[in-house]
Amino acid sequence: MAFTHAIDPIAFEVGPLAVRWYGLSYLAGIGGAWWLLSRRARAVGGVAAAAWVGDLIFYAAIGGVIGGRLGYILFYDLPAYLATPWKMLAVWEGGMSFHGGAIGLALALVWLARQ
Repeated sequence: MAFTHAIDPIAFEVGPLAVRWYGLSYLAGIGGAWWLLSRRARAVGGVAAAAWVGDLIFYAAIGGVIGGRLGYILFYDLPAYLATPWKMLAVWEGGMSFHGGAIGLALALVWLARQ
């Protein structure tokens, strides 16, 4: 017997805005990382280290989201996006890749470290 699931990708809707589970997981991961790193930085390095955590999380989140989107476009459906380039911005239609996000996150952190 094959197992299939019937999970709705939309967690809840507020008017025309549909909040998806995938977006909530991004929010939980980014928020959890910020909270944990802030706590540890205050315990170890004081206020200056804790202030630096905000920059780290900001750049990591931007790199992960942009990398995830670009990874999806490049690795999964490049011909379709080249035919209709404006669809690259249609994030509400889905399309993120984990490996693209990991690459984007790594590049953003390397850039931040060099600054």
